[in-house]
This record gives sequence, C-alpha cells and structure tokens, in this order.
Amino acid sequence: MDKATLLGIFFGFGAVFGGQVLEGGSIMALVQPTAFLIVIGGTLGATLVSFPLKLFLRALGDAKTALIYEEKDPTQIIKQLAGYAEKARRNGLLTLEEEAKKTSDRFISKGISIMVDGGDAKQLEEFLEIEINAFEEETKVSAEVFESAGGFAPTIGIIGAVLGLIHVMHNLSDTSKLGEGIAVAFVATIYGLMTANIICIPISTKLKRRMKEELLIKELILKGLLDILAGINPRFIVEKLQGFYIDRQQK
Repeated sequence: MDKATLLGIFFGFGAVFGGQVLEGGSIMALVQPTAFLIVIGGTLGATLVSFPLKLFLRALGDAKTALIYEEKDPTQIIKQLAGYAEKARRNGLLTLEEEAKKTSDRFISKGISIMVDGGDAKQLEEFLEIEINAFEEETKVSAEVFESAGGFAPTIGIIGAVLGLIHVMHNLSDTSKLGEGIAVAFVATIYGLMTANIICIPISTKLKRRMKEELLIKELILKGLLDILAGINPRFIVEKLQGFYIDRQQK
C-alpha cells in the first residue's frame, strides 16, 4: 500500500473541506450530486472519446499501482542475480532452468528461459528490449489517459457552472431556486479543479514515476543476465550492477 498516495488524497480533499469549515461554511454545501454528475460524467465521456475503450480500461487497471504497489528491492535482485551467476559458473546454464520456474518475476523467468534454450547475448538483449519497450509504451498511454482527464475536468467544471447559471436565470422569479442554482454553478467548478489536481494529474505523475522505477529494475536485470551469459565472476557482477543502479538513480 502506497501511504504517500493515501496521505496526498486525504490532505488534498481535507484542505478543501477543512477550509470550507474554517470559513464558517457547511460541508454539505459542497455536496452537490448534480455538479458531481456533470463533472465526473463529462470527464469520463471526453476521455472515452479521446482513447479506445481497451486503453481506457487498461489505464484504470494501472491506476491501482498508485495505491497498491510492491516496490522491488534492487539489492535483493542483485543478490538473486549473483546467485544465478554462481550456480551457472559451477554447474552450467542449464541448471538455471529450475530457477526460471521458481521465480515470480516474469521478466527474469523469460530471460533465463532464453539463455537455457541456447540464445546468445544478442538474442537475449533483443527479446528483453522488446519486453521493456512494450511495457514503457503501455504505461505511457495509461499516464496519458489520466493526464488528458485532468485537462478535461476543469473545463467540464466550467460547463457545469454555466449550466447552473442558466438554471438561475430561468428561475429569477422563484427566489427559492436561486441558491441551489448558484451552488451547483460554483461547486461544479470546484469539483472540476479537484478532480484534475487531486486525482487525475497526480495519478498520471505517479504512473510515470512507477514506470521509471520499473524500467530501471528491468534494465538492471537485463545487464545482470547478459553478464551471467558471458560467465563473468559473480562478485564483479554485484559491483557492476550496484554501480549501474546508483548511477542511473542519480540521473
């Protein structure tokens, strides 16, 4: 569970509703089902027009990584790769076949399988680079979906505000409906801004961050597997991968 995301959402919405209370207003004044329907429905509609349904649904699935994410420890991965290297040097690459079945990391499993099946360094790098590029493109699209939704939401909020003002203008003679119409107008704008700046854009940013972290780990694994295939000393592999990870993190 990503505590930073939960805290961010809590503080984001808490600041808005808390500010309303501190100003002497009622929280219920910010609860407007009509405004919510306009903003959320309109934002979803605009996003669906912009992206194919398959990509939209995949983006929703990827969004869960903003809340639930199992962070990979590079130190443990380097140690794991060093263990593979030691085993391969002593007993040959074929002995890694069982390791490919044991590991839960599909990327490592695929790389070892290529090595065991007789793939050379060029083939190993080519196949795993395809995996890396595919992952990067998919995650970029998911981030773009939320980034686009974040762009649409404030505009949809303005549309909600205009609709609320139209409602007010049509009921100038009935003062009992003026307050409701004005409330919908202003709350719709708030909903649009909150949807964009507390949910959509931050999720897009976090997806991009997750992508960078995952890409670094995959590159680390690829370099480690190439060194194993080349028969490099496990101790040298550890030193090389540690330096690589530190260097890339600083960029």
